Amino acid sequence: MEAAHQDPHLHKQLFGDHFIWGVSTAAFQMEGAANLDGKGVSIWDAFTKKKGKILNGDNADIACDFYHRYKEDIDLIHQLNIPNFRFSISWTRVLPNGDGEVNQQGILFYNNVINYCLEKGIEPWITIYHWDLPQVFEDKGGWTNRQIVNWFTYFVEVCASNFGDRVKNWMVINEPAVFTGAGYFFGIHAPGRIGIKSYLQAVHHAVLSMVAGAKKLRAIVPDAKIGTTFSCSHIEPYSNKTRDINAAKRADAFINRLFIEPILGLGYPVQEVPVLKGIEKIKQPGDDENMRFDFDFIGLQNYTREIVKCSYFTPYVFAKLVKAEKRDVELTTMRWEVYPPAIYEVIKKFNAYGNIKEIYITENGSAFEDSLNNGIVDDQKRLKFLKDNLQQVLKAKTEGYKVNGYFVWTLTDNFEWAEGYHARFGLIYIDFKTQQRVIKSSGRWYANFLK
Repeated sequence: MEAAHQDPHLHKQLFGDHFIWGVSTAAFQMEGAANLDGKGVSIWDAFTKKKGKILNGDNADIACDFYHRYKEDIDLIHQLNIPNFRFSISWTRVLPNGDGEVNQQGILFYNNVINYCLEKGIEPWITIYHWDLPQVFEDKGGWTNRQIVNWFTYFVEVCASNFGDRVKNWMVINEPAVFTGAGYFFGIHAPGRIGIKSYLQAVHHAVLSMVAGAKKLRAIVPDAKIGTTFSCSHIEPYSNKTRDINAAKRADAFINRLFIEPILGLGYPVQEVPVLKGIEKIKQPGDDENMRFDFDFIGLQNYTREIVKCSYFTPYVFAKLVKAEKRDVELTTMRWEVYPPAIYEVIKKFNAYGNIKEIYITENGSAFEDSLNNGIVDDQKRLKFLKDNLQQVLKAKTEGYKVNGYFVWTLTDNFEWAEGYHARFGLIYIDFKTQQRVIKSSGRWYANFLK
């Protein structure tokens, strides 16, 4: 059966010998062990306890129990022939109170994970911040408090000094557009804040933290390969009317340009989105210099495209997304459009910035309804999604665009933030009652592809 999945036009060799293949995960979504061995409370621990915030009232107290099953899961990565494993460090596991005393049991856990990866011939790629801010800092304003630049830099220092001797590839911050937008503007993610003021503060402090963190990492691990990751969607206007075209440009500035441009020394895209001028009031002397860093690579995370139309009722951006379910297109469980050319378009878009050294796709994947039948999860839609997206990555590479690697999101089904356990993205199925793991057809295909 597996042989039938081999696509004559899609071979690992076509991507070249130096192309990096991997799989991505995040601490909060995987680890569980929410209050074991000295771990402190993060904003997501607190947010999941609030009524009505998470689908079905799910929480991540146990999640995939990676904290206890990391060897089993790393063995599965090895079995799937995946050479690179991206995971994140839980801030409150290593620093239960955000700063101050280091929790040695937390350090021991990540040392064990790193060492077991290396023992299995798997290269660890660490994301320092994947959304799980200590609640003690949120109580002081979280990302709206400028102090966060110092708090975050200390966290980076702890990670770099404990793991930098073995970990060579680092991502400073994951998807700042999502945790600032969903967490501090729309309030649908932790910490659940709403409003433009907190959003603009969070944006600016995230940029400063990204750079301060990268500089600290460079100082402690001089030979490290340092990157940071951005969520990006391919954006198209709903019609060829000028107002829709301009609305799409504004949405693009918010979704794709807001964080990459300042770190490249281009400043915030205030031309398209004048409300960003509010950041000028927040800025302090020296900030412009402290917003720039020469990253070794940029991680792009793409899942779909968005169609945008003008909307005078939407404050600040005057644009709205035309929902995929209203467009008669194929949808994932997340109600996102299945549109593989999106990944080609974002690679092309980010290649237009002259001074990015390397580009990795650090997340790409899909959630579909999966069912376990006679020990098999035959997820043909996800398998097709992966093949079609890789075909687009190959197209970009063949046309001479910079793209240096590809990481699937994600290893196992996990806690999918506000969607709880409803949306399954894994190459490996998890029965959350028993924690049984079953490799899906998509996982077997990826393993064969990487062999």
